[in-house]
Amino acid sequence: MAKTFRQMVGEAREQVQVLTPQQAQQQMQQNPNVVVVDVREPEDVKATGAIPGSVNVPLGVLAIRADTELPENMRDPRLQDRSTPVITTCGAGGQAALAAKTLQDMGFSNVSMIDGGTRGWKEAGLPTE
Repeated sequence: MAKTFRQMVGEAREQVQVLTPQQAQQQMQQNPNVVVVDVREPEDVKATGAIPGSVNVPLGVLAIRADTELPENMRDPRLQDRSTPVITTCGAGGQAALAAKTLQDMGFSNVSMIDGGTRGWKEAGLPTE
């Protein structure tokens, strides 16, 4: 049976940890090894701002950048250790859910997503850059 985007997001949210923006900020402050991955396209990040310290890896290339077997020039070194705590974000949370599920499927053991994405972060009064 074919699935819609919303159905896929719903399934992903059931399988990954969903953090409030405040919980995400607290984890970032408590653990300097947390990698926040913004999976929006670069132009979207520029248009609306990013969570301070986040890295931009668009959803379309996330699995490539996180792969450990592809040539080194295709990988992101921050996404090679499967025990690295990763928090995903996007514009409103849908793509972040898919990204977190993808990373979880790839063997990451500590993956979560920000509920509401970067919009939820901003609405919570948290800073962007």
